[in-house]
Amino acid sequence: MPATHVLFVEDDDVIREVTTLSLERDGFQVTAAPDGLTGLAAFRERQPDLALLDVMVPGLDGVSLCRRIRDESTVPVIMLSARAEAIDVVLGLEAGADDYVTKPFDGAVLVARIRAVLRRFRATAADEPAADPARLAFGDIVIDPEGLEVTRGGERLALTPTEMRLLLEFAGAPGTVLSRDRLLARVWDYEWGGDTRVVDVHVQRLRAKIGQHRLETVRGFGYKLRA
Repeated sequence: MPATHVLFVEDDDVIREVTTLSLERDGFQVTAAPDGLTGLAAFRERQPDLALLDVMVPGLDGVSLCRRIRDESTVPVIMLSARAEAIDVVLGLEAGADDYVTKPFDGAVLVARIRAVLRRFRATAADEPAADPARLAFGDIVIDPEGLEVTRGGERLALTPTEMRLLLEFAGAPGTVLSRDRLLARVWDYEWGGDTRVVDVHVQRLRAKIGQHRLETVRGFGYKLRA
């Protein structure tokens, strides 16, 4: 089985070299780029399995690069940020990133986050069997769990693998309030907990596609899909 190919875009020479060596030791194939424009060209040429993007890179910043990648592909994207400020996190996630890691980071933690993102991406791409293969309908939203297709008013929706897994989690328990911690564990595979902003932004992205009224916020508890 070929090694997982990671595109790593980072302008700091030391971080780029050290992280590249660390990922290669863990069995990943790495294409490293020092700026966003070089990273975009490498993405189009090499077609990596995952993109690891620093937010603050020259030429084309990481958030803009994430948007360009998301326009062309559903490949998993993890953002790297030197700050954990809400604006950095939200901008990256709203651009289509699946997760983010704050610098400085531990190499083992980064590898664990990469593998978690890849696990859920590959499970979705492999048409993971659903407990109930029947189509699910919620108003004008129709979900095909086996074919991993969602339509709204008869038109197919373009969901990322993370958005698809999030919607399937809600669809499996319509009318039930799902906590952010449960969604982090079930959708993001976070056994150690995580930043609930990841959930909140993805819920907002999903709402924009399936309809704002479909996912209800239950203040202090989480979200639920209107049955």
